[in-house]
Amino acid sequence: MTISDSPFPNPGLTAFIGGGNMARSLIAGLRRQRVSADRIVVAEPQDALRQGLQAEFGVRVCAEGRDAVGGASIVVLAVKPQVMQAVCEGLRGALGDAVVVSVAAGLPCARLSEWLGTPRIVRAMPNTPALLGAGATGLFAPPEVDAAARAKAEAVMAGAGLTRWIEDETLMDVVTALSGSGPAYFFLLVESLVAAAVAQGLPRETAEALARQTALGAARMLTESGDPAEELRRRVTSPGGTTQAAIECFEAGGFETLIAAAVDAAVKRGRALAAG
Repeated sequence: MTISDSPFPNPGLTAFIGGGNMARSLIAGLRRQRVSADRIVVAEPQDALRQGLQAEFGVRVCAEGRDAVGGASIVVLAVKPQVMQAVCEGLRGALGDAVVVSVAAGLPCARLSEWLGTPRIVRAMPNTPALLGAGATGLFAPPEVDAAARAKAEAVMAGAGLTRWIEDETLMDVVTALSGSGPAYFFLLVESLVAAAVAQGLPRETAEALARQTALGAARMLTESGDPAEELRRRVTSPGGTTQAAIECFEAGGFETLIAAAVDAAVKRGRALAAG
């Protein structure tokens, strides 16, 4: 899909502050939508990252944030939460009417607005599959951000995968716990399955290949069938069979309780970060 047949508007000149993996994935998404490279500029202090982005995507690069944001309609803050205040204060007064999209976890719009001196803030929580255009992003914007500005922000994120708007900012911590951190949960499951199969005598290379393909196939069934996960699980769980034996072991070990506790821990950590 190109930007011309996308349901979202052309985001206009887009400036990225920070040139790490998430910025790279979003830039790749914009380029897949045929956004011209000369409509993208990246501010990144590390020379190697700057040169790499320029070589890969043909985008404009610079070392300082204020040099990137002039004339931008969208500014994407793709830096670590620990340095966000200094970065924002360095941009204060230089943003004009730009909509600012933050992809940092745990930083509420009110705090970002205070640091930046603008209310036009959108929070976005993407995840690492955005690197493949297969990400999932939760978005939140306060009432000060109008529909046109929201659409521009979503256009930037949509190139990285699915997008969903969240109406209550406090639920962004739940989004972080579910989809933001979620890929790691699936990686851990695959890691554990491989280890268990190897312990049963299967060669590691074979175990890894089978586990990876199983994860891919299960994900495709979830996304392409449209059926609930519960229904798909039931179809593969024959009464008295091997799958049922494994599922019963999961249940006896408190699988659902453990998952709920893990998500709760991530939510609480996100809220602690937001509280400063």
